[in-house]
Amino acid sequence: MSIGVFDSGVGGLSVHRALVEAMPAADFIYLGDHAHSPYGGRPGEEIVDLTRAACERLFAEGVDLVLLACNTASAIALRRLQQTWLPAYRQTLGRPVNVLGIIVPTIEAATGQAWTYEPERRGEKVEAVEVIGVFSTPATTRSRVYEIEIDKRREDIAVFSQPCPDLVPMIEGDASGDALAAVVDGYVKALATRIGRTPDRVILGCTHYEIVADLFRAALPEGLPLIHQPKATVDALTRYLASHPEYSAGTGGVRRFLTTGHPAEENGLVETFWGAPLKFQPA
Repeated sequence: MSIGVFDSGVGGLSVHRALVEAMPAADFIYLGDHAHSPYGGRPGEEIVDLTRAACERLFAEGVDLVLLACNTASAIALRRLQQTWLPAYRQTLGRPVNVLGIIVPTIEAATGQAWTYEPERRGEKVEAVEVIGVFSTPATTRSRVYEIEIDKRREDIAVFSQPCPDLVPMIEGDASGDALAAVVDGYVKALATRIGRTPDRVILGCTHYEIVADLFRAALPEGLPLIHQPKATVDALTRYLASHPEYSAGTGGVRRFLTTGHPAEENGLVETFWGAPLKFQPA
């Protein structure tokens, strides 16, 4: 038994690395859909189909629990898969399987409230006292998932999302640090212009962005808090496994990396982030 981690490309490695550090004995299979990356500009139905195919591939490898380490897939596909595909698929496989995402843990970390929390609504207008900025792919921005779900739990938080269409292709393409820094700085300034000031906290709403988190820190005011998805996800998955004994993370310390694209050594930026050479195998 093992845990599958899925992303459209290499961004999910930021979550995968945090999981490996927290659960060194667990077995993990990572799948990057490099053949179709990036997902951020694709139509919703295509994102759902691609995400379902990736989950099926990981389940075929013996995985029982798949974590969508991709904001776009989590925002667009996860609920559809959980409600309309998984029930029948579990019967077909004859074993318990599930698919989880990273947006729920992130919203819990941002609001300080459990996902199931339902505040009492009194009807009075609440002036937001805190602003959270979200940097994300165009598809995640269009879904408005962070605006909608945070507002359900905290009316005193206003959320502004900034689409970053160029960032994932640049990270996957091993762009230079200077080029990435210029693009990140432009997105940070664009968000501040829309809000009228800098946000109080920031969510890096794409796991690719954790790879260049230092560039966001440099572009934002010193000390401005970042809500890190990898840590939030590790905390949530640890709680989930403790309360769902039907799923096991394994004990062999297995690490496998699969790709739908061309198997090769990962680029220098990703290798530096991961801390060692990393080669994907064909999926």
